[in-house]
Order: sequence, then C-alpha cells, then structure tokens
Amino acid sequence: MKGLQVIYGDRPREMVKKLLYEIELEKKLSKDSIIGLKPNLVLAKPASSGATTSPEIAAGIIEYFQERGFINIRIMEGSWVGDSTKRAYKVCGYENIAQRYNVPLLDLKNDLGVNEQFLGENYKICETVKQVDYLINLPVLKGHCQTKMTCALKNLKGCIPDSEKRRFHSLGLHKPIAYLNGIIKAKLHIVDGIMGDLTFEEGGNPVEMGRIIAGTDPVLVDSYVAELMGYEINEIKHVQIAHEIGLGQLYSDDTPIKEIDRKNMPSVTIKPGHKVKHLSKWINENQACSPCYGSLIHALDKLDDMGLLGSYKGKISIGRGYKESAIDGIGVGICTSKSRYNIAGCPPRAKDLVQVLQKVIKNKK
Repeated sequence: MKGLQVIYGDRPREMVKKLLYEIELEKKLSKDSIIGLKPNLVLAKPASSGATTSPEIAAGIIEYFQERGFINIRIMEGSWVGDSTKRAYKVCGYENIAQRYNVPLLDLKNDLGVNEQFLGENYKICETVKQVDYLINLPVLKGHCQTKMTCALKNLKGCIPDSEKRRFHSLGLHKPIAYLNGIIKAKLHIVDGIMGDLTFEEGGNPVEMGRIIAGTDPVLVDSYVAELMGYEINEIKHVQIAHEIGLGQLYSDDTPIKEIDRKNMPSVTIKPGHKVKHLSKWINENQACSPCYGSLIHALDKLDDMGLLGSYKGKISIGRGYKESAIDGIGVGICTSKSRYNIAGCPPRAKDLVQVLQKVIKNKK
C-alpha cells in the first residue's frame, strides 16, 4: 500500500470495511495469522468525548476478517497509569464487541515487561505484543497536552508496562515514543478521524473530522494528521525524530492519497465543548460538513494561541448553504467560492487555513 487512503462519512463500521476491501488486506495474511487490534482507550470515556477509538471501527475490522475466515483476532490495550483498562473496555463499548464477535480483550497492564533494544536504547514492552503476527494500530486524531498531537506513533505507548510509561514521561516523551516504534512495528495504522479532541488526550472538546485514514507508514500518517490539525510538521518532535531515525517518510504535496466517498461528507452534529464554543464565535456556519468545519476549528485554535482572534470583529463563513452567496468577507471551502476572500479546499487542511487566515486577519484589523 503506497501513500494514504482517506474515506469520508459518519458510519465508521461500514467505512473501515470499505477501506480494507480497497486495500485487499486479506491477501497479505495467512488464515492462521494472529491479528491484534490496538485501539486508543487511554481512559474510560466513550468515543463521543473525543478521547477514545470508536468501537464501531473495531467491529468493522473484525467483521471484515471473520467474513473471510480469519479467527485469531484479539483486542489489546493498556490504559494510562491513572485508569483501569477493564473499566475502559466496558465504558468504551468494547465488552459488547468482544461478546458479539467472540473476540478476547487483553489487558496489557497484566503483562510481563520484556526488555528490547533499539539503536542502543533499552525499553520494556508488553510480552503479548510479541505474540502477534499482524498488529493493526487504531489511534484517534486528537490533540495532546504535552506532544501537541497524538496519533499513530504515540498510540503504541499503550503497549508498554505502567512503570515504563512513567519513565517515558521522565525522558521527555518525544524520543522514547519514536524509538518505541522501531521495536513495535504495527503493520497498518487506521486512524479514527470521526471524532477527536481539539487539544487534550482526555477528551472534553470533541471535534468532528468526518473521516478515517489508513496507511502503513506511521510517520507519513502522523505528519499528514499534523497538517490536518494546523501544525507544521517540524512542530511535532516525535514525528521528526522517527523520520530522522528511518522509521518513515514525511508527508508532502507529492504523497499519493486515495480519497473515497468525498461526496458523502457528513454534517456537523455534536454539541460543542467550551473551547470549541468559544472559537465558533468567529464562524458563520450554514450546512457545513464536519471535515471542513473541523479543519476550521483547529485553525482558529492555532490563531487564538497566536493572539490574533481577540481583536478580530469579523466572521468566517463556511458551509453548503453559501454556495450561491456573494460574501463580503472570508469564506472557507469550495462552497464559499463567491466570497471576497476564499480559502479553497474540499476539505481544506487546517495548516493551509492558518497560513491564509493569519495574513487576511492581520490585514483586516
């Protein structure tokens, strides 16, 4: 699989099955392969909070494999030090998934830690991970209070013992996260971009992005996600380190991306958290789709951090409802192409929105 695949929509089970069908994943595995699914269940909060991987994505993957005769499938996770994996499995809907499909839930907190080495550095990983033939990483597209974002590379931190998680923080997170991916090599990364959090790994300010992203290169996946969230790639240190030590390629405009179901972009549906509600004060929304609206929210958050929004009195228009409207102001996406200042894209990346909005807002102050 070269590059990335992105599918848009709001039905994660059907979406992920369609993605796997496009990839023809079953042709790469023998029927007796042990397949491990590693979601992000950092704590016991449902996916609607923006903190955890939708159980519907796991369900779709399991259905895809079971329909093709694969039976050795297991879900594995080790929640963060302050929470219980067992409780997270229950609250996040994975107990129901396990019962419905007869798939075991493995709590990596119960594992022995085994020593591994990468580039002269010693790390402990959970023993169960070494028993998997094909590991599928299921991170969430969301922010993080220390590393700015968490996605494919960082999600594997759930595969190390609690004592090692504490040590990672003492080491500054970035280098050990990168090096961990040199030891544990997930074969496929499927990113839950349906719902993630704006800035915090624990959820609370969910942002709909209306997509699922798949790729085999975690550096490529994460660098692409960074731009979706409004970051320059060099702002995310663990992604840079992983690239420098040869674990993957950085996203560029030349990266091949196969987009599926662009016409099925879902509408915004959620009630915003306090920070998203604050940012929405600068938005005129009319039938906006969630991939476009989510990019704008991420961009406005970056502009707010720069101190550019406080004195800006204008509004930014977005949504299908503006297709025939002449807007004397800023419009985002192809639906606002008749606006005075239009930022094209369907959907646009937050990184591009930040660059253009920064200039336009400064000029309009």
